[in-house]
Amino acid sequence: MTPFTPRSALRRAAGSLAAAGLLAAVPLAGAAAPAQAADTPVFTLGGPAGTALHPYPENGRPKSSTVGISLNNPSEDEENGGFGGDFTLTFDLSGVAGVADVKFDGEANPDCTVTGTKAVCEDWGIWPGLQGAADLVVTAADGSESGDTGTITVTGQADGATFTPFTTRLTVGGPDLVMERLPFRTELTPGEKQQAPITFANRGTRDADGVLLTLRYSRGLDIPQRYSNCEYTVDDPEQPDFGSTTVLCSVEGAFEAGATYTLATPLTLEATERAYYDTFLYRIQEDSAAQRASQRAGALFERGTGGVLKAVPVKKGAAARSTDLNPYDNQQDADFRTKNTADFVAYGDQVAGPEGSTVKADIGFRNEGPAWIGHIRSGEDVATVDFTVPQGASVTSKPERCRAVTADGKYREDQTSPAPRYVCNTSMTVRDGSGLDLPFELRVDKAMVGASGEVTVRNTWLQNPKLPFDPKPANNTAFLVLNGEGGADSGGTTGSDGGGSGEPSTPPTSAPDPEKSPSGTPGSSASTTSGGGSAGTGGGSGGLASTGSIALISSGTAAAALAAGLVLFTAARRRAARHA
Repeated sequence: MTPFTPRSALRRAAGSLAAAGLLAAVPLAGAAAPAQAADTPVFTLGGPAGTALHPYPENGRPKSSTVGISLNNPSEDEENGGFGGDFTLTFDLSGVAGVADVKFDGEANPDCTVTGTKAVCEDWGIWPGLQGAADLVVTAADGSESGDTGTITVTGQADGATFTPFTTRLTVGGPDLVMERLPFRTELTPGEKQQAPITFANRGTRDADGVLLTLRYSRGLDIPQRYSNCEYTVDDPEQPDFGSTTVLCSVEGAFEAGATYTLATPLTLEATERAYYDTFLYRIQEDSAAQRASQRAGALFERGTGGVLKAVPVKKGAAARSTDLNPYDNQQDADFRTKNTADFVAYGDQVAGPEGSTVKADIGFRNEGPAWIGHIRSGEDVATVDFTVPQGASVTSKPERCRAVTADGKYREDQTSPAPRYVCNTSMTVRDGSGLDLPFELRVDKAMVGASGEVTVRNTWLQNPKLPFDPKPANNTAFLVLNGEGGADSGGTTGSDGGGSGEPSTPPTSAPDPEKSPSGTPGSSASTTSGGGSAGTGGGSGGLASTGSIALISSGTAAAALAAGLVLFTAARRRAARHA
């Protein structure tokens, strides 16, 4: 038998839909699983609550639709939570006899057979999480009429497991809401506004009883109107998203088949002062309580207090609620590029300790705006913090997102022993007013006066370190000073908690020339930490700056000079490390 494709494939498919803005067009309808013994796994079958079928044509072949049946294994144990046995799915097709013809995609479901009003699929293995179980290819039956409806029930069976059954409904005919694409200006300047006269048509066979207009726009855009029949939510700033606003507007009325509608008053779309790369998505669906609940996805929405958003007919066409015949033409989106900048400011730290001691240092950067930076389409990391370890020290603890590299910034297989240099990628978004803080712990191998290491925020590409949106490359570099002499400035004054102030840093005695090194790239210097070698040869690598004489000092003197650092700068966003 053919095992399921691992759920990573499903996640990739779901990710593609999310990138295209298809936000849960229909809810997964699976009943809650009954209570079972702890050692008996319970798997839930699901899929779309309803699917519309194109009416059987007078001439030619009928158009098909696909009903995807899913299977959810609720275990969160990636390694041991899978079910390694045979199982069978049974489809009762008697409810759609005379309404729809059903077959299975042969490539996706090689072990499925249909016999009369019953279909059976056999398979092996159920991985933790949500995965595809079967794809039903459905068409309206010859002789069926618009409005005919019926249900398919799916059950499962396996030794040592229980399956929650699932029922989906097929209906012949229905509305087909189509969103028209608007001719937006996509090259903008901060503060620029333009109208968004949302227009849609019903190209189906039946009227739509009310419509749900969904809008979603990223952090740099705004729609200032707040309608009373719309509800609004903004992404949690602690979550790895784009700070987007989602709007759900329930517009009442019977939207006739064959007719086209537009908003009575166009929306206003504005590029705010923090705009850079932004996206606006607009979608139309038939309204229902289930549809609204699906779009809310558990988030808290706040209702607007303004007037009522209405849609009026552009031209007349031909009310029972039905399901959209083609849900893939219900939405459009647009990408915008705003002429703007973001100032990424690196910060370092100043720490001290005697030979053999461990010190804590906080380094990183902040985005002083005005723009937020988000790689919405590609999902790539925005920037990299490139940290060169001060001479005479070695890293004993690092943030998870950071990885060790060689002195010249190249790949290093050994990620456990101390390295001369570390690179730490951001997420795919860096909001204005946010940044990245990176706590390191270092062992003082040799107590030296004035040892320092560079902290540079740069492009993720080592060969092309310049940040294309940053007009002030001189402040992309700061310094971590270890046992500085005379209170050398590394970004603030010393305090009592060993942290960094988050202020921009200047080198102890000299700095790279910003004209020669636009993103804070260094000159060469030697490193005596584990992994050794010459730094500053990697085309944008962060190496050691020349800091004047460095002298060995006694442990007693170093202990007396112990400084406890600066206040920790807290970044607004964190996420798992990504490889550059």
